[in-house]
Amino acid sequence: MPERSRRREIARLLREAGGPVGVAEVAERLGVHANTARFHLDALVAQGAAERRLDESSGPGRPRTVYTPRPGMDRGGVRRYRLLAQMLLSRLVSAGPGAGEDAREAGRTWGRHLAEPPPPYRRLSIEEATARLTALLDELGFAPEPVGDAVPEAIRLRHCPFLELAEEYGPIVCPLHLGLMQGALEELGAPLAAARLEPFAEPDACLAHLQRADAA
Repeated sequence: MPERSRRREIARLLREAGGPVGVAEVAERLGVHANTARFHLDALVAQGAAERRLDESSGPGRPRTVYTPRPGMDRGGVRRYRLLAQMLLSRLVSAGPGAGEDAREAGRTWGRHLAEPPPPYRRLSIEEATARLTALLDELGFAPEPVGDAVPEAIRLRHCPFLELAEEYGPIVCPLHLGLMQGALEELGAPLAAARLEPFAEPDACLAHLQRADAA
């Protein structure tokens, strides 16, 4: 049985038990080795789906470890985050021409939040600002690659973490990406600015065009 299915089965057993359950009981009910039962029980604890404690009332000797379901909704099962994103993006698109600018402002806000500013009175060089922006984009899954030498002309984005959504809702998603870079550079106090984003400028990449901040 796949591990996910086994854990769902154990989680259901905990919910239906009506009280704390030990490793031996779970192993016996499911017909598995105690080590297997303990492995899956501890995985459920790590996932936040179960709680583990010592049963002090289990009699003389070393108290046994027991497990109970964590109160609240079952945290297992399928997530549909892409559907949620489609629902929200379709609503934004219907708002009209200003939706793209709203998305860019949202991106700027999050870009400022995600960027770690330099210490007070510390000014980043163009190279340092490019390196920090590239690191942030890499962490977010954009597979960035600066284009140019001392003053990069652009950043090539070789992967889009929201590719299918960008293909379907480009007028919202792409401005969001541009705003993200603009907000990050603003928070860094960078001598660079993200001027524009050229979606799918190359067969396998988008281009984020940069310019000196004093020319923005």
